[in-house]
Amino acid sequence: MDANFPAVLQPFLKYAGGQEITGESRLRDLGLDSMQSIQLLFAVEDAYHVSLPDELLTDDTFATVGSLWAAIESVRPAAQEAS
Repeated sequence: MDANFPAVLQPFLKYAGGQEITGESRLRDLGLDSMQSIQLLFAVEDAYHVSLPDELLTDDTFATVGSLWAAIESVRPAAQEAS
């Protein structure tokens, strides 16, 4: 996870407060709901210039900070080659 990722997530995590956001942090426990997941998806895609394919838009992808970051990383090489 890069240093900017927690800042991208923070506006969507109403229960995060000042606690550290780590790869193991559970997004639902930090306040992410289904509507915010969609908004977060758009924010992540804009911030990292990627497009997550439909097969990655699952509860497992949005379970933890680390699982969401892994999904981003899985499409980043393709996005970087296309640019």
